[in-house]
Amino acid sequence: MEEDLFNIPLSDVKRELRRGIIECQKRGLNQSAKWLAEMNHGLSDNDCQGAGDSNCNRHMSPDGGESCQFLEGISTAEYDDYFLAKSYFDVREYDRAAYFVRNCESSVPRFLHLYATYMAKEKRRLDTTTDRSNLNDTGHVRDLTELLAVLRSEYSHGRLDGYGIYLYGVVLKALNLNKVAVQMLVHAIRLSPMLWAAYVELAPLILDKERMLSFNFGGHWMRHFFVAHSYIEMYLNDEALKAYEDLQQAGFRKCVYVTSQMAIAYHNKRDVDRAIEIFQTLQEVDPYRLENMDIYSNLLFVKELKTEMAQLAHKAVSINKFCPETCCVVGNYYSIRSDHQMAIVYFQRALKLNPKYLSAWTLMGHEFMELKNTNAAIQSYRKAVEVNKRDYRAWYGLGQSYEILKMHYYSLYYFKIAHQLRPYDSRMLVALGETYEKLEKFDNATKCYWKACDVGDIEGVAMCKLAGLHERLGEFDDAVQCYIMYCADERAATDKQSLYHGYMTLANYYENKEQFDKASHYAYKCLESDERKSEAKALLKTIENKRSGKLGSSDGESNSANANVIAADTSSDDDMDMELSDYKYLCSDYVLSCQSNAKVAKTTAATAADSATNSRLISTTTDISLNESEMIASSSVNDIGPSTSAAAAIAMEQKAAKSPQVKEAESNDELHSMEISSISID
Repeated sequence: MEEDLFNIPLSDVKRELRRGIIECQKRGLNQSAKWLAEMNHGLSDNDCQGAGDSNCNRHMSPDGGESCQFLEGISTAEYDDYFLAKSYFDVREYDRAAYFVRNCESSVPRFLHLYATYMAKEKRRLDTTTDRSNLNDTGHVRDLTELLAVLRSEYSHGRLDGYGIYLYGVVLKALNLNKVAVQMLVHAIRLSPMLWAAYVELAPLILDKERMLSFNFGGHWMRHFFVAHSYIEMYLNDEALKAYEDLQQAGFRKCVYVTSQMAIAYHNKRDVDRAIEIFQTLQEVDPYRLENMDIYSNLLFVKELKTEMAQLAHKAVSINKFCPETCCVVGNYYSIRSDHQMAIVYFQRALKLNPKYLSAWTLMGHEFMELKNTNAAIQSYRKAVEVNKRDYRAWYGLGQSYEILKMHYYSLYYFKIAHQLRPYDSRMLVALGETYEKLEKFDNATKCYWKACDVGDIEGVAMCKLAGLHERLGEFDDAVQCYIMYCADERAATDKQSLYHGYMTLANYYENKEQFDKASHYAYKCLESDERKSEAKALLKTIENKRSGKLGSSDGESNSANANVIAADTSSDDDMDMELSDYKYLCSDYVLSCQSNAKVAKTTAATAADSATNSRLISTTTDISLNESEMIASSSVNDIGPSTSAAAAIAMEQKAAKSPQVKEAESNDELHSMEISSISID
């Protein structure tokens, strides 16, 4: 591409541009003539001097023979009708213009008749179209069908030149006969390569890069501008920037169109600062330019530059307040001030001026979303899709609208289309992942989140969404790994609350793993959040208590045996009650066998049991059975008389006589006592 471009002498390029300006002006193709004139002015440092200079300036020559070159394509007998019709066309009296050249046979007046007829039908449609009506109503389709029949007849008889075939392609495209329209537009470009309008109409019909590069335009240098323009249409922004940089190096550096297209490419790449810088340069070079100023206002809106937005709105109104771009800029001005109703009013004004103004439809949908008017937003987004099926913002807006309505399968459909148009945009992938997650298609959701991270997460939420999904599925180890990656880059995380949630999750995870240093590290970060501060303080207190508890247990390991014995003797009241009842049983047996004061013996034995329960006997005894010294003390206090040795002998006999079942029950009670003791120690 570069080699072909550099081999073209700029003097020849400029000569062709001037010739194209004349041809477009003769036929009333004012937008194409304007574009060619801008390109010609960008080559002001180059003059078309040389062998072809006389041809370049023939139309300006006072000589009668050469001045007729300006009227090439118009027969001498049709001059009067043509000049009258062209004057009517210039003041937008299209029906009158078409009428006065209805019988002309030469190529230029014949094209003017057909084009004026088409413009008259378009004007009637625009005059009757409101912002809520169908852009392609049945009456308009019927009118275009009639014009299509005339053009088909003219084409079949070979009476259409390149400009006429271009009009044929435009009508086919308006009737959604896109396949034939592409063929006609390519044919028109081959015959009239300087007709920029044909390239503009063709670009939206191309769906992929390979198809675009396969077109044969006859090797004309204008194809380079078409390729770069198509890259912008397909959101291949890096390729577009490379193509326009090549054009600048070839000599088109001063062309305002090339510079503005580069600004749009940076806007699509979300390189907001660079795009704003280029638009500011454009304003200095061409201060009264309104083309693409709506995109500039979008950039100011994103950066929340309210002062610059107000200055741009006032300037646009002073230049031309009845321009769609001006209405769009003012609408963005009201939107940044959160006056959404007034913003909608100005977007509707822009659409009354141009119902096919794509930005206004999309931005109006955004405003309706702000006002929670979902149905109106859906209608606006659908109109935007009708205007341009490649507008990913409209498809994405439709997905969001149906998501609010909880119609997730509809939402999934529209998000998929937006993703196809922007396959490397992480916002589309995250939206798809969220929708799959709501539909409980977790594998698809995981793939979408991972791909969003791979292509470059614009909003910095994909990894957090992935971690939350793993957490929801109970895959805590995977969730922790995702949270670690998410929290590693604090600057990339736009949602601070999600960031603090990740910190808190990691802190709790490491606290459970007894990795207190890591847990404290993440918990301290949560102290900066007002919502997470109390939870973080509680966790830090828990970590401190666990650390001190560990230290105390390590210091007391040497005395654990004594602690276990004391616990066993001091915490089992049931076992002690059982032993004291055995003691009462032995004593009462002994008194009955001695036949001495049974009633007094039983009373004193019960008193001794209660006294033993409430005394410090529990804390000083190391064996469950009563020892000999306590038996002596008990006997002396109650004047029971038998010696401790006799009582001990009787007790041993009673224990020996117990059945195996009683012994087993006692052993179980002792184990139960030890279990309770160990629990109370811990």
